[in-house]
Amino acid sequence: MAVAILLGVGCGLTPAQAGEQFPFGLEMTLDASPQPGSKRIPNLEIGDRGEVRLELWCKGGVGQFSVAGNTVIFVPGAMDNRSCTTVQGQMDDALLAELTDATTWARKGDYVTFKGRTTLRFHLNTN
Repeated sequence: MAVAILLGVGCGLTPAQAGEQFPFGLEMTLDASPQPGSKRIPNLEIGDRGEVRLELWCKGGVGQFSVAGNTVIFVPGAMDNRSCTTVQGQMDDALLAELTDATTWARKGDYVTFKGRTTLRFHLNTN
């Protein structure tokens, strides 16, 4: 993880400092319905320096966002080994891959989107 962040710094990206409108210090929830048999919806709690605590469909862990303008790099860190079903684990792994694949982000009101091969939309928890 440190190597990826250092590479980002070398390319003009700094961990969580360049994007003034990026939702640092906020929590956001994936714009999705709960999966059958569960009430959980993935969410990200982003710290002031881009550090992130992830709670996915089943797994949880940490990561780091680096932002420059509308460019974003997400580097996942350690994930908790929980008693996930195969399907839940696959969904969590796919969501992590989609976040890692994202290259740009945008914010419109209380919604943040991350775009790569797919688009992930999150709602800011502003209550």
